[in-house]
Amino acid sequence: MVGLIRALGFVAVGYPSAAAFLGSEHFLHACCLIVDMRMASMSGLELCRHIATSGRALPTILMTAYPDHATRVLAQEIGVRFYLTKPCNPDVLLKALRSTVAD
Repeated sequence: MVGLIRALGFVAVGYPSAAAFLGSEHFLHACCLIVDMRMASMSGLELCRHIATSGRALPTILMTAYPDHATRVLAQEIGVRFYLTKPCNPDVLLKALRSTVAD
């Protein structure tokens, strides 16, 4: 995913886990987060909830290969900007990124 985002013209950094991201300097300085729903230790939705309760405003795109309506609603309630289904069309991802970064 990092390679695709870079190919679309954005700066991107990947992390092996939610905890690694939260402990990095990028947590404080990132302008957008793209997170997978299924990750080890902490799900993408749990990470988004953690960020929302931390007071850090971080526009987020949540991606999943297993979309469901209830998760989409929860994601929207905690402020996730886009809920995308994988595999994601690069044009759809580009539109979501541009919209997220522009705000």
